[in-house]
Amino acid sequence: MIARRTLLQNLAALTAIGAVQMGGTVPAMAQEREEILLWPGNPPGGGGVTGPEKLGDTGAGFGALSNISTPRMRVYRPAKANGAAVVVCGGGGYFRIQLWKESTPIARWLQEKGFTVFELIYRLPNDGWDASVPFMDAQRAMKIARTRAAEFGVDPQQIGIMGFSAGGHLAGFTALQPQRALYAGADKYEKVSARPDFSVLLFPVVSLRKPYDTTRTRRELIGETPSAEAENAWSLDTYASADAPPTIIFASSDDKTAPPGHGIMLYEKLNGAGASAELHLFRDGGHGWGLGRPEQVLSQWPDMFVKWFNSGKIVQNKQGE
Repeated sequence: MIARRTLLQNLAALTAIGAVQMGGTVPAMAQEREEILLWPGNPPGGGGVTGPEKLGDTGAGFGALSNISTPRMRVYRPAKANGAAVVVCGGGGYFRIQLWKESTPIARWLQEKGFTVFELIYRLPNDGWDASVPFMDAQRAMKIARTRAAEFGVDPQQIGIMGFSAGGHLAGFTALQPQRALYAGADKYEKVSARPDFSVLLFPVVSLRKPYDTTRTRRELIGETPSAEAENAWSLDTYASADAPPTIIFASSDDKTAPPGHGIMLYEKLNGAGASAELHLFRDGGHGWGLGRPEQVLSQWPDMFVKWFNSGKIVQNKQGE
């Protein structure tokens, strides 16, 4: 569990990000945070937001970011790079991004283990953008990370993606549909593949069909009364194939928001197609557990991911740059 002091430091840094966009003074700690903008000028995708970014300070939205106008990556450089990188996507139902509980703690944990981490601050349909903008941002993030891999001491064929809940849906879609033409671009970043070399999905939203048609993810992406075509088009299992990057899925049996059937379905489809897939289903934990508490069995998942990563599976089926 994150110490209160660490949480306050995280929030101070996030608040400083908002201050930048409002023209305010940036604390020294925030000035040290390296960020990479995803797009030159106005990002593609239509729509847009007004006003500064919003950082939740109460309830389930505590530490979650929304009203995002400037998609970017926050960079975590390790003291000793292991040559691999991970783009991390926090969840939040595509109407906010849960940073302090999900993406920021694991970014720091991975950084300590030698991974270079890019924490993705992606745009949200609920903020007034087109529904496809999170996927544009994720593709672009992968391409930038791969193009600039040498700068970070990273192997361009060892760059994966990780996501929680709706962020797991975003990570999974990016892994399974990297060639989907979502935007027009012609700069140097567009010369490489957006395909992750591995994907890590935590309590992911996979299907937008019944009986899994109650998620905020579904409502934000395709509305309250979508067509069957739209449900299929944005469900991850639709795109399971032998070409999928090696994938590991973590979920808990008592998750009421994204029931374990989501992860089980995707695992079965990937495994059946001949892709490298692994599933870990914990007894309890509910939804949105992030790193988990020390007394929970599921708190072992970060170490399990590293063992999986080091097992040699990631060397197989590489189709990065």
